Amino acid sequence: MDRTTGRHRWWRPPAGTLLLAFAYFVILLVLLAFSYALGTALGAPELPDGGANLGPLGNTAMDLVAIATALPLVLLATLWPARRAAGTVTSVTGRLRIGWLGWCLLAGMPPLLLLTGISFFLPGGSDESDTFVGWRSFLAALAVLAVLVPLQAAAEEYVFRGWLLQAVGAFVRSPWLAVIPQAVLFAAAHGWGTRWGFLGLAVNGLVMGLLTIRTGGLEAAIVLHVLNNLLAFGVSAALVGGLSSDETAADAPWPLALTAMATDLLYAALVLWLARRREPQRLSTPRTPPARYGHATPTA
Repeated sequence: MDRTTGRHRWWRPPAGTLLLAFAYFVILLVLLAFSYALGTALGAPELPDGGANLGPLGNTAMDLVAIATALPLVLLATLWPARRAAGTVTSVTGRLRIGWLGWCLLAGMPPLLLLTGISFFLPGGSDESDTFVGWRSFLAALAVLAVLVPLQAAAEEYVFRGWLLQAVGAFVRSPWLAVIPQAVLFAAAHGWGTRWGFLGLAVNGLVMGLLTIRTGGLEAAIVLHVLNNLLAFGVSAALVGGLSSDETAADAPWPLALTAMATDLLYAALVLWLARRREPQRLSTPRTPPARYGHATPTA
């Protein structure tokens, strides 16, 4: 995508990545200060990292907000220094294709239901309680998660399948080679838990990267990420102490990791089947760089 705008320079992707990382670090410091100030005002105890303990739901909400702030930063980095329309990080059309997003959502329902059903029969791999928190607490948590989880998941997609995929792709001939680095970094960003958990995340990153290339945008990846995270956070919210757990998908035991990989591949197959029939635009239209003044050949 970076090459098709006519503004590609070798230094733009690395410079944008560094500025994006620095801006995100500053945002995290601001949010930490806000959390501390809010906790002080509410009389909340202090966490080991210096933030305030706002309770399981409050802490989870702050974590989700912290990740979600990366989304506008990616859009700003695309505008400058990448010097191209912010929408070009979303899809080849320069916008979020709502219709195609809806089709991907339909494709995501069968794998989600399958993963949910199988998960109930898998052996537990964590120390979380099996006690239900109660409907009032559960519904309150779901209301918060329904708002924040899609933003958090979309932000991660804009970082890994949007910015990083395009940044690496600017230096390699084949777009498929750009899929591997972002998938490994995506898995590493969740921490090192179990080998199977890391492998499951890497496969998830590969699947979402490949779908981004094959469909020409982030819609399919966003849907898969949002559905997976809503399921994971929803289950945690239903259990006593679930939202207090620091476990991530990286800590998944092998039965759950294998099941998740299988449902990811099923989702990919359904999306690619739909793509052959709906034919979403996959390639962007190359643009000629603007003409520069001051270099005209004089005539006499």
